Amino acid sequence: MRPCLPSLTAIALVLSACATTPTIAQEAAPVAASPSAADLRQRPVTDEVIYFVLPDRFANGDPANDLGGYKADRLVSGYDPAARGFYHGGDLKGLTEKLDYIQGMGVTAIWFAPIFKNKPVQGPAGDESAGYHGYWVTDFTQVDPHFGTNEEFKAFVDAAHARGMKVYMDIITNHTADIIRYAENEYKYRSKAEYPYSARGGVAGEPINEGFNGDTDPSAENWAKLVRPDYAYTPVVPEAEKNAKVPAWLNDPIYYHNRGDSEWWGESAIYGDFVGLDGIFTEHPRVVAGMIEIFGNWIDRFGIDGFRIDTAKHVNPEFWRAFVPAMLERAKARGIPNFHVFGEVYWEGEKPGGLHQYTIRDELPSVLDFTFQSAVKEVVAYNKSPDILYEMFRGDVLYRDGEDTAMINPTFVGNHDIGRFSMFVKQGNPDADPDELLKRTMLGHAIMMLSRGVPTIYYGDEQGFVSDGNDQLAREDMFPSRVDAYNDNDLLGTDATTASANYDAQHPLYRLIKGLSAVRLANPALTRGRQTLGTFDREPGLFSFTRTDPQSGQRVLLAFNTSAKPITRNIEIAYDVNAIATLVGPCATAIEAPGSVRLTLPAFGYAACELTAGEGVE
Repeated sequence: MRPCLPSLTAIALVLSACATTPTIAQEAAPVAASPSAADLRQRPVTDEVIYFVLPDRFANGDPANDLGGYKADRLVSGYDPAARGFYHGGDLKGLTEKLDYIQGMGVTAIWFAPIFKNKPVQGPAGDESAGYHGYWVTDFTQVDPHFGTNEEFKAFVDAAHARGMKVYMDIITNHTADIIRYAENEYKYRSKAEYPYSARGGVAGEPINEGFNGDTDPSAENWAKLVRPDYAYTPVVPEAEKNAKVPAWLNDPIYYHNRGDSEWWGESAIYGDFVGLDGIFTEHPRVVAGMIEIFGNWIDRFGIDGFRIDTAKHVNPEFWRAFVPAMLERAKARGIPNFHVFGEVYWEGEKPGGLHQYTIRDELPSVLDFTFQSAVKEVVAYNKSPDILYEMFRGDVLYRDGEDTAMINPTFVGNHDIGRFSMFVKQGNPDADPDELLKRTMLGHAIMMLSRGVPTIYYGDEQGFVSDGNDQLAREDMFPSRVDAYNDNDLLGTDATTASANYDAQHPLYRLIKGLSAVRLANPALTRGRQTLGTFDREPGLFSFTRTDPQSGQRVLLAFNTSAKPITRNIEIAYDVNAIATLVGPCATAIEAPGSVRLTLPAFGYAACELTAGEGVE
């Protein structure tokens, strides 16, 4: 039997204390209406709930494309549904057929891993894997045949738009699939100082690229003098793959850094190849123009609503300062004024300041909020003080436009790279029973759904998936899986396993997200409201803040209990408040005194309470 779940009302999910025998109570009442197609373009990015999905792992709508048109050899087609690092059969047709399920949990925007045509298999003999994830692109103009066709992508976008749902593409400008080899058969990073553009194979080598003034001079005249790519290594393209990349200009080694593998620090973080993938020379003006044309065409042809940019911190800032404005202008011309661009800047730790620089120096409009993820993980999964959340939110002023930027950063608690939030909860609480693991996982999602930023749900989290690790170990199948490493996991809130299909609209986490989504979208303070931080306990316990919508003036008090025990606290509120109403959880029925309200929260409980100033308040 599943643990207890907060009950649903017409527009609210109310947290109730768990009984000795866990039960689920759900009132038969409608939730807030789904967004309409009519307001799709005018809806600001703050008013979204995003669902992130890997198409290969979500739904197999057309088994005929499982091999992608290649022969039935796993090392040719990349298809092996029993191996976690190979294609499993999910596709765009399956994703389109499951739009009811996705929208049913209150999702308003879908972001999916790259669907461009990939090199099916790469890697050394005995350690091969497939491009099921979409990040080994060879053709930037076509959908990978394992996922379907460009026509099926259009059908998916049109179907989502007809429901009022936005579509965000995952794009890559930093690298392509691994095709370029070096004649030296060595791939250690070679720096610009030791191997300048002016000499072949090092400072003592043959003079080349006469008159080239380095990669910081953006003029066309300067770059016309860079004619030899063999300054650090001698790039070689295998004969069978000389024309593998599309557009055709991507087949020329002159448009790649060719300096060896990144060491993940200093210069190599920008100029090095990303785990052997061909690192694109994004400083080159031909590359800048080419990438603008590639991704602008996807906007023109399909009317998509945003880009998540992969490996953004491994690209030079000047590229983003040219690319992003061009994409926003292209979208505006297509009638998409609220085009959402967010960069993936992988960052460890919850301390403010790390992510923020990329919105200032690189001028990215927003970034995936890794500091938020880290803070929630530390507090909810690893039992740290809520002051970590407090300090993380205080850092919002460091973004380019301060809190306005923080408001449009997609927030998340787990993903396909770092692992699932439930995994962190399990790691941090090895002796916890399934009921506690579920409650902590629910609390983490509740903080995400009710806080500033754009909440982003990782597919499968709503079905209680618990990853064994990061990367491949956190990319389970929603349809019946044949991967042993997935099928032996104990899922949260259900007796099911990944060996069967998991699209249960009654799963407690699905219902939690559905209810909180309805509350969020029905209350402008929870989508666009600025946060005024309140109080926190020095140990696991209370964390509170107020969100205020600048247009309507709506105010909502948010309070979370991160501890395993019930707490009762007086919480400071504005002195003009004389009435309180429940949106979510156990709100008080009245204030204690001007400036204070008393809340009692169960273990891992939370509340969202609307604060109003009525007649007679001066």
